[in-house]
Amino acid sequence: MTFYTETVAKISRDWYPKDHIVQQVIKAKQFIDRHFADPIDLDAMALEAFYSKFHFIRCFKALYGRTPHQHLISVRMEAAKHFLETDARIADICYRVGFESVTSFTSLFKKMTSVTPAVYRDRKKAIFKN
Repeated sequence: MTFYTETVAKISRDWYPKDHIVQQVIKAKQFIDRHFADPIDLDAMALEAFYSKFHFIRCFKALYGRTPHQHLISVRMEAAKHFLETDARIADICYRVGFESVTSFTSLFKKMTSVTPAVYRDRKKAIFKN
């Protein structure tokens, strides 16, 4: 066996040693995708995969390139963008997608999109009018 083949085999064993590990992480991701609006935390996500939270974070990040929390925030933001295309109040959207504070939702939304939710909504409405 060459050095290269051994290295590839070691990486495969370390990061994806068994298919059932990948399947459990996928199952937990699907849980996050379905329950993003609920007050789920890392313990609930890890429990869905039947792993300790620290092992779950490592496996999730190895598979998806981001932490479970980063994925949860991303899913919530995408849902918020969708709801911002409606006439629902921003505070209602905030709570509907799982955030507990309008202030933190607004600042995080601005950090991720470079605009506030209200400006995002106004821009979407302008696009639809044209």
